[in-house]
Amino acid sequence: MEKLIYKLATIEQWDDAKSTGRFKGAPIDIEDGFIHFSSAGQVEETARKHFRNVPSLLLLTVSVETLQEHGKKLVWEPSRGGALFPHLYDDLPLDAILEQDELAMDDNGFHVFPPLK
Repeated sequence: MEKLIYKLATIEQWDDAKSTGRFKGAPIDIEDGFIHFSSAGQVEETARKHFRNVPSLLLLTVSVETLQEHGKKLVWEPSRGGALFPHLYDDLPLDAILEQDELAMDDNGFHVFPPLK
């Protein structure tokens, strides 16, 4: 099982989460009824597919262990091409977010990722 998962969010969404003390997700998450996450091997493709040309994008590194300590259960469900993606049918506790990295964007509108753990 993955120890870390990743969430892409705008700075505005992250600032809202910090001000309210909880992260409910992006509008698509709220609409779908769960927070979409990616594994390390999935997150760059997720950004390329859904976040091209989105300014002020953050990569949130999330501790699966901290989610479990809060009694939050990840559900791994099929998505793109049948690959299993982690979903959380609950709010994301802010203390489960270990790092927040603002992603630079290249000239083609794709985000540049730091090395992932």
